[in-house]
Amino acid sequence: MANVTVTSVESGVRIIEDVYTPLGGKLFHKGKMLNHRDIEILKAFMVSSVNIEEKKDAKQAESSAVKAKSVEEPPPEEKPVRKVVKETKFFSAYRTLFESLKLFFYNASSGVIPPVLELRNQLEQVISHIHEYNMLTFELSKTQKDDYLIHNSILVALTSYQLARWHNIERKDWIPVAMAGLLHDIGMVRIEESILRKSGRLSADELEEIRRHTIIGYNMLKSVAGINEAIKLTALQHHERMNGSGYPLGVDGEKIHYYAKIVAIADIFHAMTSDRAYKKGSSPYTVLEELLNESFGKLDPAFVQTFIHKVTQFHNGTLVRLSDQSIGEIVFSDRSSPTRPWVNVNGKIINLTIDRHLHIVEVIST
Repeated sequence: MANVTVTSVESGVRIIEDVYTPLGGKLFHKGKMLNHRDIEILKAFMVSSVNIEEKKDAKQAESSAVKAKSVEEPPPEEKPVRKVVKETKFFSAYRTLFESLKLFFYNASSGVIPPVLELRNQLEQVISHIHEYNMLTFELSKTQKDDYLIHNSILVALTSYQLARWHNIERKDWIPVAMAGLLHDIGMVRIEESILRKSGRLSADELEEIRRHTIIGYNMLKSVAGINEAIKLTALQHHERMNGSGYPLGVDGEKIHYYAKIVAIADIFHAMTSDRAYKKGSSPYTVLEELLNESFGKLDPAFVQTFIHKVTQFHNGTLVRLSDQSIGEIVFSDRSSPTRPWVNVNGKIINLTIDRHLHIVEVIST
């Protein structure tokens, strides 16, 4: 037996122990013969080392060197997993879904769409603890920005579920709407990584390439069993706008499925509030104001009003940081200006509806 780092593994070796991700999810079973694609999956999931069947003709010097190097990194079974145990049930379920979705997207990028039932079951597990999810204060580790597509897909799914529930959509549609959010950007896995990571202004050709993800995503999902047509249409239509100014087809509000209208709002909210490798996310309250402005002609105003009303209605007592860096407590929310509440800063009441030069830049706690 030889424990070797993944960077040293070659195609054709056999693993002699089950391989787990750093978070405890099983990737490969004992006895599997690894190919090039398997090795790429190990790297994608940041598995540091594996136990393989040692070749009889391996040079002793090479074996010693590999073993010496592997001492620096503990084998998978010795990696600490206590953090998973200490996490809330929501975070534990979230991370399980994250790993599965990452593998799902990896397979999809290679042209293989796995069955979606397990993905749906894991999404339902996360949603069963959704009372622990607050979209204004939910924050990912700063080391997770490289996995933006995966995290954004999950957050859009959760927020879409909440909006469907808040807007009194039929209960039978809540999970399908969440699945639509989970898979809305699947077409992005076929877009060049260099374009997705570009921090500067996109060229006309690059922008057109990005926009192709909607058609690509629909074509990837259209023959997949286990998901309804509305989920597939959401992949196609989540960038369409009520006034016909969206893409890829420029259809207007009457032709946009309401799943896509819901997901569009959740997608914009999380795209603007999330930290990226090249930019800092905006304040949720600032984004809510922009969503309110976008609702005139572009987003479905009824869904936007429900979203803003529900997100802001229960946050009296929330600690926030204002744009002048002062910290205060929300004491009153004016329903006519839900994104500009009254804030108590050291005994002084600041009415953000009147004091327009100030705005909330950070939600500290609720």
